[in-house]
Amino acid sequence: QVQLVESGGGLVQAGGSLRLSCAASGRTFSSIRMGWFRQAPGKEREFVAAIRWSAGTTYYADAVKGRFTISRDNARNTVYLQMNSLTPEDTAVYYCAADLQRNGGAWYGNYWGQGTQVTVTS
Repeated sequence: QVQLVESGGGLVQAGGSLRLSCAASGRTFSSIRMGWFRQAPGKEREFVAAIRWSAGTTYYADAVKGRFTISRDNARNTVYLQMNSLTPEDTAVYYCAADLQRNGGAWYGNYWGQGTQVTVTS
């Protein structure tokens, strides 16, 4: 089992920045991918970013490339999502996920955090 606890969401004006954190526990993570998804009101949950825990390889959705950065701290078992140049379209509940798999162009997570709200005002 994996437990994921997110933090760092909040309210920010357009153009601002936020950093989300996801503390993981419950198993070793050396061989898996962790990442972030988001779900805006009335929309389906969508992939945002992922990182391979061991190699640090990163993956991003086109909508966030160049603005968001995913990273991890091995010693703290924590994954971060640095979000810059935020726009109202980034408003959503952001979910941390572990053991991400990719099937064709779609990403799936097997473990989920409770979510943290990010609201960007214009």
